[in-house]
This record gives sequence, structure tokens and C-alpha cells, in this order.
Amino acid sequence: MYIYLLLIFIILIIVFVVWALFKRKQGVCPFCILKQFMFPSKITMNIPKGEFYQGGDAKTPPMGWSSWNTFRNHIDEKLILETADALVKTGLADAGYKYINLDDCWHSSLRDENGRLQGDLVRFSSGIDTLSRKIRSKGLKIGLYSSNGDYTCEDLPASLGNEKTDAETFAEWGVEYFKYDFCHNIKIPSAAPLISAIEIKNGDKLTVIPAEKARLSGLAKLDKSKKLPGKYYISLLGHGKGSAVFEYESDSDCECDVTLCIRKKGGFEKYIVIQSGDKYYELFVPYTKTWTVDGRYQIKINVKKGKNELKFFNPVCTRADSAYIQYKRMGEALRKASDGSITYSICEWGRNKPADWAWNTGNLWRISGDIIPNWRWINHIYNMNIKLSEFAGPGHWNDPDMLEVGNGKLTFEENKTHFTLWCMMASPLILGNDIRKLIENPDDEILGILKNKELIAINQDELGKQCVRYKKTAKADYLYKPLSGNRVAVCIFNRKNRNSLVAFSSSDIPDNDKYGCMTFRNVFTSETIKNDCKISVFAHGSVVFIGE
Repeated sequence: MYIYLLLIFIILIIVFVVWALFKRKQGVCPFCILKQFMFPSKITMNIPKGEFYQGGDAKTPPMGWSSWNTFRNHIDEKLILETADALVKTGLADAGYKYINLDDCWHSSLRDENGRLQGDLVRFSSGIDTLSRKIRSKGLKIGLYSSNGDYTCEDLPASLGNEKTDAETFAEWGVEYFKYDFCHNIKIPSAAPLISAIEIKNGDKLTVIPAEKARLSGLAKLDKSKKLPGKYYISLLGHGKGSAVFEYESDSDCECDVTLCIRKKGGFEKYIVIQSGDKYYELFVPYTKTWTVDGRYQIKINVKKGKNELKFFNPVCTRADSAYIQYKRMGEALRKASDGSITYSICEWGRNKPADWAWNTGNLWRISGDIIPNWRWINHIYNMNIKLSEFAGPGHWNDPDMLEVGNGKLTFEENKTHFTLWCMMASPLILGNDIRKLIENPDDEILGILKNKELIAINQDELGKQCVRYKKTAKADYLYKPLSGNRVAVCIFNRKNRNSLVAFSSSDIPDNDKYGCMTFRNVFTSETIKNDCKISVFAHGSVVFIGE
């Protein structure tokens, strides 16, 4: 038995060594390939701490409505305008809900003659530009949706590869909120082309710099070409493990034609980033046929008069690295097209640990899969998001997805707690119910939850803190959220399926020296409580106190 296991182990080792030698011959780091499969959601790129995305109107969590939770792919211009009217008539707009967000299926399967997205030719026949003007005339803002892929989740044209065109289109229409999904995504290759030389054409002057003139770092290595006698090429530039720097002296500032001369190897797509000064350029090299041994790929790059350094590298190792680059690409396109006025919502479902990088890329990021009006799932998302408080702050927010308040079979207490938890967690408050139904009954309990001024004020507090779970018992979670003006919000959330009597003591709150002498007022009843008391909380219910 042990002999057979040993033989299998030896065979696996031999297979790995043969495979590794083959990949190395193709100019690829085999151990880097293993790493990208073992840790796909870990970002390996170095993102400077504190460099937050500079765009969007998100100093406090965005508030609005989205079409997806209730209407899915069945939306049209009439529904959207009726919803906009309902936001105003119910007083929700005055309460702070300003965005009317059209999710998937607002657009046609056909781009127009200029390659631009356009509204569904039947359901939005007046055009998104016209719809946008009507929404903005009501004092509201319009939001749109696309996907970081070649198609959206409903298989309509998406924005991967069309970032500049689509961002300019959205800005021209007056869009002020943009949700970017992750369906049909195509990962950026981790492999880099094998560079034998670069050619730089500046006006009539052509400069050729061979591979052996480059300054190499990391794993980057100069290999001798057997099929091109006397020539060398640079390998191991992929997986964020190596770089090559070519020095170039320019007579003037110009946009030069740069040709990447490559040695063809490996039946897979490759990717390289070229850094010139503070600008970055991306070049994709397709799967190459080897009828010939070399190839040429061209790109336009800005250089400055005098000495320039062109750095070639591929920073992508994991799936998370790829997602970061793609979402950042769209974020920069939105900023440039709109002068930073579009709030940018990243929606990659938490697959690539966005809290580690999305604050540098957008204003808010989904931390989980899609929400549904099911209490167990809402509670699951809460348990995921409550652990991420350190990543939230003004302009950058964890997003546990849209609100399901008023949907499904949630009880009154579950609806109230769902909203309360989202407010305590400084989450975006994007409604997902049919708010047209709330117009006729201004005393509707759902409307009362959604318009609760004190809960909204907690959510929108200028300090921008996400709550922290400071205590957990068999019955309840205890949350606290520092507020401006030296105040604090405390929430007790009963996780049990039955009513519970729970204890409260201000001395348990972190930094209790600030809060010990405060008076705590119940947000829902306006009653005040004393330190060290017992509180009755409904099943799946919550109570919130403001300490001031």
C-alpha cells in the first residue's frame, strides 16, 4: 500500500518537473502559476494605503432606489418615471433618497452606429438622454448599470474594452451613479510577451533598442534565441515578478509610435503594461501562431523631451489583480469623462476581497452575492459585513447590497432590523421595493421604516464610521457607531427566533470613559434608559439608543 502511494507521489513529482520545465521554456514562471490558482482572490499588487478614489458624490453613503430587486429585466420608461414620482410624493426624496438607478436591461442589444450604448429601442424609445432630463427635473438623479465583461448578467452589451466610450456616453446623458457588475468577465492574462527589442518612432526618427540594453529586475531574465541567431529576448516579466526598463532620449515632447518586437512562444494570450512617467499603457498580445518565430505589436505612448524610462511589466498574478486593474480602468474613465461627478459602485460580489483594494478604485463595493428577501440570507450578509468596518469611511463604503425592506415575507421586526443594521453599518441605502404602492397610504409601516429620520441620520452621519460589534452573547449582538458631536449610537440586535430580555451596560462599550455619563435615548420610543438595565427585544428585532 505504502509503496503504491510512494510511486504515485514520485510520478506526480516527475510530472510537475516536466511541466515546470516546459512552462519555463515558454518564458513563464511555473511557481507563479501555482500561486494564482492557490490564492485567486488575494491581491498581490502594491496599493498605497490611504490613496482613496477621487471621484463621486459619496461623502456619506448613497441613498436611492434600484429597479433590480422587484422588477428584474422587466423595466420601461413608464415604470421608471412613475417610480421617480413616487419617490417625491411619498416624501422619500426629501428624506434623502435621490438616485433612480436603472439596473440591467435598460439598454438595447445593439450599440448605435457610433458604437455607443443606447436604450432599449422599444421600452426606452424616447432615449436615455430624454429620460435623464425628466428625472433630473424632479430634483432626482439617474443611475445606470453595465458589467465588467463583454456582456451584462442578462447577456446584453457591456463595457469591458469600451470603458472610454461608455463613460463618455454616461457623462453626456447626465448620469450621476454607475453600477459595474462582474458577469462575463475575462481575466487579464498573467503571462507577458517575450521582448526581443522595442522600436520608437519619433517623427522621422526611428530608434531601435535591443533586449540586452534593458535594465532588468526581479525574476526577469535575458535568454538567447536559438531560432534567431545572435538575438536575445527578455522572459519572466509576468505574474508581477519582473520588469524591464528601456532608456530613451527624446528631442521633444511627443506621442511616439512604439513597436514591441516579440519572440513567439506559448499558445496563450499575453499582457504587458508600459509605464512612461506617471502614465500607464496596456497592450494585449493575442494567442500567436508560430508559422514565424517573431512578431510586432504597436502602441502610441507619450514621452517627454530629454531622458525617458519606459518600464515594461505585467503586474497580474491573481484574479484579484485582474479585477483591480479592470475596475480601476473604468473608474478613471468615469472620472475623466464626468470631472469626477459620477458615483462609482463596484459589484464583483466580494469574490476578490474588494475591501483590500476597491477603496482605491471606486466609492462603494459589494461584499457578497445578491441579496434576497430571506431573513437567513440577510443575516448572513450582515455577519459578513460587520467584520469589515475598518475599510469604510467618507467616500468609500462597504456595500452589503440593496435593501429588501417591503419585499418577500419578512416580518415587521425583520424589515425594521434589516434597515437598522444597514444604517448602523454605514451601508448605501438603495431601496429595492415597489414604492409606487406606498403613495396611497402615508402611514404604511414600511414607509415609516424607510423614512425614520433618526436612523437615516445615523447612516448619514458626517463622521462616516461603520459600526463595530463590541459584544456578542447567546441571544444578541451589541453594536456601536461613533457619531459626530461626541455622540454614539448603540444597537442591540436579537438574533433569536423568540423575544428576549437582554442586558445593557454603557461600561461595556469601547472607549466607555466617553460614554459612561451619557443619557441613552431609545430611537423608536424616545424613552431614556439608565446604565445596567434589562431590555426586552422582539424576535429578530432590534433597539437603537443614541448616547449624548
